[in-house]
Amino acid sequence: MKRAVSKNSFAVVELFTSEGCSSCPPADEAVAALAKEYPSNVFVLGFHVDYWNNLGWKDEFSAADYTDRQQQYATVLELNSIYTPQVIVNGKIEFTGSDKNRLHTSVEQELNNSNNTFIELQASAKDSKDILVEYKTNTDNKTLLHIALVQLQAGSIVKRGKNKGKILHHIDVVHNFKTITGNTGSVSIGLPPGLLSKDCKVIAFVQNSHDMHITGVTACAIK
Repeated sequence: MKRAVSKNSFAVVELFTSEGCSSCPPADEAVAALAKEYPSNVFVLGFHVDYWNNLGWKDEFSAADYTDRQQQYATVLELNSIYTPQVIVNGKIEFTGSDKNRLHTSVEQELNNSNNTFIELQASAKDSKDILVEYKTNTDNKTLLHIALVQLQAGSIVKRGKNKGKILHHIDVVHNFKTITGNTGSVSIGLPPGLLSKDCKVIAFVQNSHDMHITGVTACAIK
């Protein structure tokens, strides 16, 4: 039975994955199951990296910026290399994303310890191309506010590469990721071609700029 958790508790689960990686589908499934188990407390960010794109299948969700973010974690966490599938929980704990037991243990640990920093967030569709995100938080000069546009559900029929013939399913795929230094304001985030605002949400989280620990998170639908 799932244990009760405080409404202020949270776990930000960053999944670094790729459709070109044969080990990644189980991690996508594990993270999706976890998000379903804790819909109000677990916030998933699916970062598709680009370093598997030369193995026969280009991941349409991938971006070099997400590879760079994973490399930043590797530097702070003193890892020898980056890899997929990798999960990082609240910017603190990293492990192989397909390890279901470690995933649950780490998330439950963070749900027990977390204190959610204040973030106020609203998002509205300006038109078919842009989302206006208004934000307010109480960050200091040691913290950053990250704002991500995520696609709720996505899928691909892989025709080449290591996952040839598989139908892959993803949740909360990051399509646009911005870092804000101010406490209050607004930012415009572009919608990828063919993606509708109703199929997305916005996640915002506060992160220490030095140790990369995440201290607060919220999400909102797009009006």
